[in-house]
Amino acid sequence: MSSPVASAYADRAGEYVAKLGAISSAHPSDLQLITSWASRIDGPILDAGCGPGHWTAHLVQQGHDVRGVDQVPEFIDHARHTYPGVPFTVGSFDRLPDADGSVDGILAWYSLIHHDPSAVRATLEEFGRMLRPGGALLIGFFVGPLVEPFDHAVITAYRWRPEALANELSAAGFHVIETHTRTGRHPKPRPHGAIVAELAMAD
Repeated sequence: MSSPVASAYADRAGEYVAKLGAISSAHPSDLQLITSWASRIDGPILDAGCGPGHWTAHLVQQGHDVRGVDQVPEFIDHARHTYPGVPFTVGSFDRLPDADGSVDGILAWYSLIHHDPSAVRATLEEFGRMLRPGGALLIGFFVGPLVEPFDHAVITAYRWRPEALANELSAAGFHVIETHTRTGRHPKPRPHGAIVAELAMAD
């Protein structure tokens, strides 16, 4: 059964792809951050919540071993058609069949924004299960003074204080390496954030 988030995105998939489904629509700072983050990863990368697949394809074009997964079939159909040869899977990254320690990096670019804050840690722990010790994680999110819901264009999303999300990452076994913030100007001034983290090495 499709989740409310998946159903909401499926209903507006065409509109989303037209507005945001290409690297040309990415903010230059985001492009630089994601490209630089991935350049330090030698092994497989999972694009968790890949949407229309443009970030997955971009990283493949940079020479990385990347697979995209998203729970919206319409996005995956678009990605497979637009980027032939790039691997995409329909599925929820909250629970995947990937073996423990099977990836070296996970990109979660605005794909946790619809998770209720009480559910985020379980998803981060699932990321930790799939990552090898020392593996890299990059999360994109909306920034606010409080952890609170807001009326996203598609379906309710959440803003996070960077410190609060960093605490969730620490509780899930990650070390926070970098935190980035910026404020977008269009279509409205909306603060954006990104956290680079790595999975703690086993003792």
